[in-house]
Amino acid sequence: MAAYKLFFKKSVLKDFNSIPQKDLQKIINRIGLLADKPLPPGCEKLTQQEKYRIRQGRYRIVYSIHDQELTVWIVKVGHGKEVYRSLK
Repeated sequence: MAAYKLFFKKSVLKDFNSIPQKDLQKIINRIGLLADKPLPPGCEKLTQQEKYRIRQGRYRIVYSIHDQELTVWIVKVGHGKEVYRSLK
């Protein structure tokens, strides 16, 4: 299987600033695994959207997959209580 390229929405960098360093490293490692397996065990498709989410502790990583270009776009990273509020 071909590896996907990872891209980040600009706002994700702001999301990273609010996450403690120890949790951020785990999140970045988890995002890196999406390049080889964009639909890992435990991922869920968001209702009425073409986005998926995976959990990393208390945090959620929301992303979209573009199979034609072999890309994964990281859309939002945040605490489970807050991450879904800003998604449209």
